[in-house]
Amino acid sequence: MPRFPVGFRWGVATAAYQIEGAVAQDGRRDSIWDTFCRQPSVIKNGDTGEVACDHYHRWAQDIDLMAELGIDAYRFSIAWPRIQPAGTGGPNGPGLDFYDRLTDGLLARGITPMPTLYHWDLPQPLEDAGGWLSRDTAARFADYAALAAERLADRIPLWITLNEPFIVTAFGYALGIHAPGQALMLDALPTAHYQLLAHGLATQALRAAGARQVAIANNCSPVWPASDSPADQAAAAAYDTLHNRMFNDPLLLGRYPDLAAFGVDEAGLDCVRDGDLAVISTPIDALGINYYNPTRVSALPDSPLPFQLEPIPGYPVTAFGWPVVPAGLTELLTQLAGRYGDALPPVYITENGCSVTDEPAEPADETTADRTFDDQPRIRFLDGHIRALADAITAGVDVRGYLTWSLLDNFEWSEGYDQRFGLVHVDYASQARTPRASFSWYRDLIAAQRMSQRLARDGDQEG
Repeated sequence: MPRFPVGFRWGVATAAYQIEGAVAQDGRRDSIWDTFCRQPSVIKNGDTGEVACDHYHRWAQDIDLMAELGIDAYRFSIAWPRIQPAGTGGPNGPGLDFYDRLTDGLLARGITPMPTLYHWDLPQPLEDAGGWLSRDTAARFADYAALAAERLADRIPLWITLNEPFIVTAFGYALGIHAPGQALMLDALPTAHYQLLAHGLATQALRAAGARQVAIANNCSPVWPASDSPADQAAAAAYDTLHNRMFNDPLLLGRYPDLAAFGVDEAGLDCVRDGDLAVISTPIDALGINYYNPTRVSALPDSPLPFQLEPIPGYPVTAFGWPVVPAGLTELLTQLAGRYGDALPPVYITENGCSVTDEPAEPADETTADRTFDDQPRIRFLDGHIRALADAITAGVDVRGYLTWSLLDNFEWSEGYDQRFGLVHVDYASQARTPRASFSWYRDLIAAQRMSQRLARDGDQEG
């Protein structure tokens, strides 16, 4: 394994609705995902996040697992409905108390907290008032960010505003397969702008409340045309604009890309007001990148969307059916560096991981706790992607950390509990946690990287 730079951070990532449970405890009220999960047939097996991994009560045990793993950064999300149950007004004390305890517990173990303020759990009253189709939601998000930072900014060096705004727009408002379940197609485009505006306003509010560094986590994907035909090349460019550039260009360049492929004329989106782009492009200290796989597209004539997604043959796939393409991470990062140049801030890989099908070894007895889970496909996935990340660093991309998804098996949105992404297996009936083989592999990798860095520092001092 290549040696990573001194100071490089190794970590894991989770999200509140996917692990916390306790959805009606200590003043928390419904998010859009609580409401969405009550609808029939929208979540596989009728699953919900009502209990999930019970992290709200088992957080200390989970921090013990992190300490055993040896990570030095933990990306989690703060549940907006715990802090502001109605999405407006003053803070809910018990909700903030939970993240206070979590933050102090992490710091006591030498783990840097890296919170995300929005990982898709919009308070339901805000959705009732328009959700991300409303400009007002951006202002409410800034208020919420200030409340969180006023309590926690003295101990948290880096804040992430939003997680994957593209997915919120595409899956939540355009296609309707995620909460809040609206299928508006291209009429969902204003949600992209209002999320980015929320990020900019929150960045300013966080800094005013004492936050030292601010980032956003965008999921990005290298885009491959299905053929060399001009139509497929144009389709790939259109998809790259929608998935990647629409959520990075305003942040880093202060302007939207050409959206003509989506029926937006030179005047731009109707929802954009004077001054919005200056707010959105408020300088950030880092860019979080979530990477899972490339996207292959072909032309789709006479359709509202000028492309269609195609399978990528010739690669192994995860249990989710996603192609495993480690070199895509190198391609993505070098492409970002080439596209944005000096405007690209330091990068963190804020999510990267895979779902696998467990094949437990025969246990000594019949209890799940005594089983081991030899998830070799996940080890191969992590090994390949971490090596690809090292290639990007060698090529000159300033990457400061890698956080794998995820510490625990969890509620995987519309897939319910069928997809297992955890380094740690969770038996949802008993809530027993069992580290998989990938947990040990990642622990040993982190320890070896730390040792090589110590040896390098010692050698430099002797020299």
